Amino acid sequence: MTARLNVNIDHIATVRQARRTIEPSVVAAAMICEAAGADGITVHLRQDRRHIQDSDLEILRGAVSTYLNLEIAATDEMIALAERVRPDAVSLVPENPGEITTEGGLDVIANFDTIRDAVKKLGTAGIFVSIFVDPDAKQIEAAARAGAAQIEICTAEYAEATLGSRAVHAKGKEKADLELNRINSAAQFAQSHGLVVAAGHGLTTKNVVPLAAIPQITEFNIGHHIISRSFFVGLHNAVREMLAAIASNKNK
Repeated sequence: MTARLNVNIDHIATVRQARRTIEPSVVAAAMICEAAGADGITVHLRQDRRHIQDSDLEILRGAVSTYLNLEIAATDEMIALAERVRPDAVSLVPENPGEITTEGGLDVIANFDTIRDAVKKLGTAGIFVSIFVDPDAKQIEAAARAGAAQIEICTAEYAEATLGSRAVHAKGKEKADLELNRINSAAQFAQSHGLVVAAGHGLTTKNVVPLAAIPQITEFNIGHHIISRSFFVGLHNAVREMLAAIASNKNK
């Protein structure tokens, strides 16, 4: 079975917020992604509101016809907002005020009580809950104990080893292979603990292919590469390219 693709459209909002204007429209972007075959739309509502805004979430909840996945920190404010808007899924992610992008997986062990309480509240509201974690067995086991239905494996270190000149350097290839094995093992471990497995962070049409061969991974959340590629080929084509890359391993 080919893994699902949720397209993260945060950076459509990043461009809009650069001028605090009305374009480009995140709703129009979501509609194009869905028309191109995306299985869902992902947005991260950050506490600093640097890109996606509360009003975006409200409108997207009514407009998205596939699957709306909301990434949030496990704070009282964000949990209450999710309970009100009711996306199809909530992904609990870490946030650091000065970070450029999410820097790694959520430390479930260190924040166990907070995360467990958040999962319980969201589950009571009928929301599917995922937790973004590093490919680490102890963190995955803690996510299962916290009651999550799914974990999303952070692929940042794998992706970093595949970018630019690192992709052809011997040490880069060695690091990529090591991280690919870690992700594979983590996916198997998560499934053995009854968790659905997703993956994402830094993925491109080139480096996603080996991950798509891991049968336990049933969903990818990918944004930056698709939005970047859309500048040159258009959003519809960029989504189609990623869908083809994910499916390519199944066609061999």
